[in-house]
Amino acid sequence: MTQFALCVGINKFENLPMASWLNGCVNDANDVRELLASGFGFADASITVLTDQAATKDAAFGAMTEALDRANAPGEHLDHIVFTMSSHGTQLPDTSGDEADQVDEAFATYDLRQNGAAWDPGSLIVDDELHDLFARLPKGVLVDVILDTCHSGSRLGAMDLVPTVDDRRPRFVPPPTPLGRDGAEAEGADTRTLRDLVRTSKAAAKPVLFAACRADQTAADANFDGRYNGAFTHFLLDALQSGSSRGEVIKQVNAKLRARKFAQRAQLEASALGKSTAWGTAF
Repeated sequence: MTQFALCVGINKFENLPMASWLNGCVNDANDVRELLASGFGFADASITVLTDQAATKDAAFGAMTEALDRANAPGEHLDHIVFTMSSHGTQLPDTSGDEADQVDEAFATYDLRQNGAAWDPGSLIVDDELHDLFARLPKGVLVDVILDTCHSGSRLGAMDLVPTVDDRRPRFVPPPTPLGRDGAEAEGADTRTLRDLVRTSKAAAKPVLFAACRADQTAADANFDGRYNGAFTHFLLDALQSGSSRGEVIKQVNAKLRARKFAQRAQLEASALGKSTAWGTAF
């Protein structure tokens, strides 16, 4: 089996104040790398880890683009692609006209920067970009995606955006100005997430997506016995080692999130067959 994995984890951001930095994202990326190597047979050379200043928009999106190019190239073949990202989620105004609430879901890279009232699209990965990339996925290639970010800000209140007393920090950064927040805070907004884009894709093959939370929730960056991780990633990596089906894995993760009083609920987007087979297994 020919494999490729890209693990992205960003704690520090070039243009954000330290108060907006995170603690567990780099650990997430390194922990996924270790699990892929020890539990799923990935060779070290097949895993790319991008953290902090190395995890720019061009580097992260470029690496995934190259992987899809390889998957489609004559004489080349990839059986299994893994993409994981631990970072801040955010929003920016929709320019393609495909979002009912006029905002796009986006994932912050190290070089996140402001452009006018909103974030610069060239400094983050937009849901539409990932959707278009995955639309090139050829039949027979398995793509497993793990996103440990907040995927929407449409229903987040002010209290959701500050650290809590038990050292949990939300993985969401709001648009940089009040004007840029207008769409994100629109009354009754129903933000579409990457999960929705995957579900409705007409591509020959679709990725299997594990997401840290629902669109109306925050994903927690949390302290576990003195070491930080995303709460979702922390429990997911334990569950993946059980060898259970993807459907059972998501149940295990959510049971642990509930037991530890995390409000977020992890999400799984996959076909019925994908849910009934183990993570990393073609179907």
